[in-house]
Amino acid sequence: MTVTVGVVDYGVGNRRSVEKALERAGARPVVTGDHDALRATDGLVVPGVGAFAAAMARLAAAGLDDLVRERTAHGTPVLGLCLGMQLLFDGSTELGGAEGLGLLPGTVEALAPGDPGLKVPHIGWNAVRFERPSPLVEGLGDEAAFYHVHSFAARPADDADILGRGDYGGPFVSIVARDPLYGCQFHPEKSSADGLRLLANFAAICARQPAR
Repeated sequence: MTVTVGVVDYGVGNRRSVEKALERAGARPVVTGDHDALRATDGLVVPGVGAFAAAMARLAAAGLDDLVRERTAHGTPVLGLCLGMQLLFDGSTELGGAEGLGLLPGTVEALAPGDPGLKVPHIGWNAVRFERPSPLVEGLGDEAAFYHVHSFAARPADDADILGRGDYGGPFVSIVARDPLYGCQFHPEKSSADGLRLLANFAAICARQPAR
């Protein structure tokens, strides 16, 4: 049976692109903000672009912040993409600060490349080196290039949560993993074959979960 992945629809993020990429990766995506429909899926993807506080406000207004926390506590795999990864943390310093989902300890802070010639936001392909094995990056070797668009980056309180780092005038955290939580600062749906492989790996993680 094809694994179903719920794409949390709270009005933020390129949900259509994520939906099509999940289909190409072999999953059956369900793009919805309906709580019962999301509870019925094998895993969740939390997309996101834009400002941290505004995204959290939209999640909360729809009750989807508690839904994501609930599914995580139940052991459902959750994958945050770009801003969606940042929302997994305790909070962000962006625009005066805001609280996040509090599922991973740490904060999200402004990207500050040491090279003054590098512009922020960081836009483009960047190699990500994997720090340890994980089913999320299975088959991708020691590193892979992914498409990033961001001005902020996560600073996990626990280094054990860091799965991959990129470098943009200094290292930044690009992938986090603490089962059942996963997060990518980049856009796998825009990252060609390696991005699709990562999404297929996430679908495989979802498929291995016990029946609900």
